Amino acid sequence: MKKHNFSAGPSILDESVIRDAASAVLNYAGTGLSILEVSHRGKEFAATMKEARDLMKELLDIPEGYEVLFLGGGASLQFAQVPMNLLKTKAAYIDSGTWANKAIKEAKLFGQVDVLGSSKDDLYSWYPKPWDKVTADYDYLHITTNNTVYGTELREDIDVPCRLVGDMSSDIFTRPVDVSKYDIIYGGAQKNIAPAGATFVIVKTSALDQVDRVIPTMLKYSVHLEESMYNTPPVFPVYVALQTMKWYKELGGVKVLERMNLEKAQMLYDEIDRNRLFRGTVRPEDRSIMNVCFVMNDEYKELEKEYYDYATGLGMSSIKGHRSVGGFRASLYNAMPKSSVEALIQTMRDFERKH
Repeated sequence: MKKHNFSAGPSILDESVIRDAASAVLNYAGTGLSILEVSHRGKEFAATMKEARDLMKELLDIPEGYEVLFLGGGASLQFAQVPMNLLKTKAAYIDSGTWANKAIKEAKLFGQVDVLGSSKDDLYSWYPKPWDKVTADYDYLHITTNNTVYGTELREDIDVPCRLVGDMSSDIFTRPVDVSKYDIIYGGAQKNIAPAGATFVIVKTSALDQVDRVIPTMLKYSVHLEESMYNTPPVFPVYVALQTMKWYKELGGVKVLERMNLEKAQMLYDEIDRNRLFRGTVRPEDRSIMNVCFVMNDEYKELEKEYYDYATGLGMSSIKGHRSVGGFRASLYNAMPKSSVEALIQTMRDFERKH
């Protein structure tokens, strides 16, 4: 039976990328050694790292004055590393979900944090957009563009009078991004780029070294820019990230990925809205095209476990909603084929006919 991987992360990778990764585990770049055991200082991996950085710049059309880093620690470390490097007096944050809330908590360790908007009281069912409250005296505004737990997304690059920081862990490479509007874009790579272990950071170099506090060497962005690999990077995830980005380029780039993702998400949302058993949990205008969250309609609540067992029995993997939301969540990352979405929709239709 075919498995359809709707995991929110670590998430689905394209089969061709997995095959390339498996081959490199056995013999990397003709060295006769595994990618798991080669030196990160060797010429082969140095070339891989450079190619990965350059290809990210190419695919995202990153302008001059920006650099790409692949670090460890996940987006959760960036919650602290961003304010450590950018926050002088006060910063503005949007509380749009679980991870945004965690970022706010970390930033408060380094200075004043003003939460300009929050949808927490409504179970994060919509995306706050209080852009008129953002003023030039903020050191930066932090946004989480896609919220994996609750299924909301901001699919635009906003104009604000201060620096802009974006956590794009779960929607990087899903649409064209105007990188020039941001000073830092970061994210865990385990959604749309690579297996868990790598963190990407796109940083505007002129934004760095502006704070007076002492920053631990390992957490100072400029150190990682000065030395191409300050410490041992997550070698295998970076290699897989490169293979994924090569696949993106072969497909036609970010605009093609966006078109594919919009189609997949629209198909599933249309079925949720049509099917009498289900309903979406997010306002239509803020629905994520990456993480589709839905529940049983109230009168069919008792069927939730039955549907989950039915769908998983047919190969639908990891469709259970986050424990704070309940219901179901289908994550439709770039590598998710349209056929898997069609298979999920068929289970919903068949289950509706059954009841």
